[in-house]
Amino acid sequence: MATGKINVQVENIFPLIKKFLYSDHEIFLRELVSNATDATNKLKHLVNIGEAKVEFGNPIIEVKIDKEGKKLHIIDQGLGMTSEEVEKYINQIAFSGAEEFLNKYQDTAKDSGIIGHFGLGFYSAFMVAEKVELITKSYKDAPAARWICDGSPEFTLEEHSKTDRGTEIILHIAEDSLDFLEESKIRELLTKYNKFMPVPIKFGTKQEALPTPEDAPEDYKTEYQEVDHIINNPSPAWTKAPADLTDEEYKNFYHELYPMQFEDPLFHIHLNVDYPFNLTGILYFPKLSNDLQLQKDKIQLYQNQVFVTDSVEGIVPEFLTMLKGVIDSPDIPLNVSRSYLQADGNVKKISNHIIKKVSDKLKSLFTENRADYEAKWNDIKIVLEYGMLSEPKFYEKGGEFFLYPTVDNTYYTLSELKEKIVINQTDKDNKLVVLYAANKDAQHAYIQAAKEKGYEVLLLDSPIVSHLIQKLESENEGLTFVRVDSDHVDHLIKKNEEKISALNEEEKDKLKGIIENYIQKEKFTVQLQAMDSTQLPIMITQPEFMRRMKEMSATGGGMFGMGKMPEIYNLVVNTNHELSNQILNNSDSAVQEKLVKQAVDLAKLSQNLLQGEELTSFVKRSFELMK
Repeated sequence: MATGKINVQVENIFPLIKKFLYSDHEIFLRELVSNATDATNKLKHLVNIGEAKVEFGNPIIEVKIDKEGKKLHIIDQGLGMTSEEVEKYINQIAFSGAEEFLNKYQDTAKDSGIIGHFGLGFYSAFMVAEKVELITKSYKDAPAARWICDGSPEFTLEEHSKTDRGTEIILHIAEDSLDFLEESKIRELLTKYNKFMPVPIKFGTKQEALPTPEDAPEDYKTEYQEVDHIINNPSPAWTKAPADLTDEEYKNFYHELYPMQFEDPLFHIHLNVDYPFNLTGILYFPKLSNDLQLQKDKIQLYQNQVFVTDSVEGIVPEFLTMLKGVIDSPDIPLNVSRSYLQADGNVKKISNHIIKKVSDKLKSLFTENRADYEAKWNDIKIVLEYGMLSEPKFYEKGGEFFLYPTVDNTYYTLSELKEKIVINQTDKDNKLVVLYAANKDAQHAYIQAAKEKGYEVLLLDSPIVSHLIQKLESENEGLTFVRVDSDHVDHLIKKNEEKISALNEEEKDKLKGIIENYIQKEKFTVQLQAMDSTQLPIMITQPEFMRRMKEMSATGGGMFGMGKMPEIYNLVVNTNHELSNQILNNSDSAVQEKLVKQAVDLAKLSQNLLQGEELTSFVKRSFELMK
């Protein structure tokens, strides 16, 4: 029997480990299972290269709870350790066995799936345990060893009677961590962190139905047997070649990742890179809402099939964090607890590669089956719009597959818009004009007025469209986007057909003065315009620039840093409408007031600007007029 002191350079290292080394105590199980996986994969590699003359078999990792004894067991059937190796790897904190193994076998071990980097994972056990036992037997012909430490620098190391190869770690759970003796808790952690570990993990047993005998009677009751419950999937879809997977298998894996997601994904992108960095994974495009925030943090980051985080900003471009799926890379640099990314050139390379793969996939979907791509557009557009705004490399490629739908469900690329639609739509400054609506129902009257003039109207209804069109205008000289209810539309429509007003200048001034008596002058300006007599008597428009800045302010928040913009609107009065003549020539000021207020309130109502006391007054006035 040997006794001694653990070789550490810092006094009281264990309190530091417990309090500061890892941000979340629950990851102790991830680290210990990862160590067990490493031990198994190391042995497999040594067997494959002929250095270990043993039968590898079908090893598993077992996790067991002894609630009465307040113990948690993690058992592997890997390469084990001799007493000398325990001295070397366990008693010298931060001496990484994985690192030494990879250095020794660097030419043959790079694809062996070895996980560990830091040599500290084992000591995470002391975050939840007041005493740790390690019982291990090497694949070599050497006696088993038993190591015990109570969380102080003191340890004992002695021979043990263990005869089967591998390592068992026994955690004597501390009083403040007894929740880690609950089966539901351990199952939750194994599912979260180790669901796709490459070695089968047994946790408890489950009942499995026995085959029904051929001569079984009609009232035969199915018999069951207890079998090992393997809690993980050692060969997840992303570890396989795309050619070996069917569309159905991709969908099944999506539902394995997201059991509560009942809809199938729209399509997937399989990532598989081995140079200049290693990266595998599958990204899925689900159906998305317009809420940018609710969609985030759905992609899971793994390192050699060990779950790290679902906050992948920095690796995955921000606009793609609204997708779902898995990314796995041993080349993503992590700090000692594998919980946070560090600045590194590989991260940017990985991010750029993901942008390229997503762009290539979208282009192929658009090219190969445009009709199907158009049918999915409304479900994916928010991601692509965000990408066009935030990633220059994606914007460069986006022109080949980014679509602009019309209110009549026709889809155009930007080049098609320029060639087929806006070439005959110019404003007073001779700019090509793209007319668009943000709400097909709320802006119906404006859409109809534009269509009657022969203009095509796009439907751009996402919450960030104002930011996007601002970028499109800056990148495409001579092109301008104008919403159908904007004051800019006046210049466009009047260009082709100048209407003659039924009122002379004196009558126009008088009509404008009457209307200004009954409106909020700080919020509304009166504009007289000669339009077709069949069009509405009063319409509300908003200065294009002010409205756009207001929208960018509302959707920007912390994202775009805009301040709050004031509310300014135009009341556009149709001087050729019969109501304008009635207001102008009515000698009863009370009737005149009712006509103006009713017409203005109806225009406000159409723009959702009539609320509170004004809305109540309008409803009462409407009932009075009905009498």
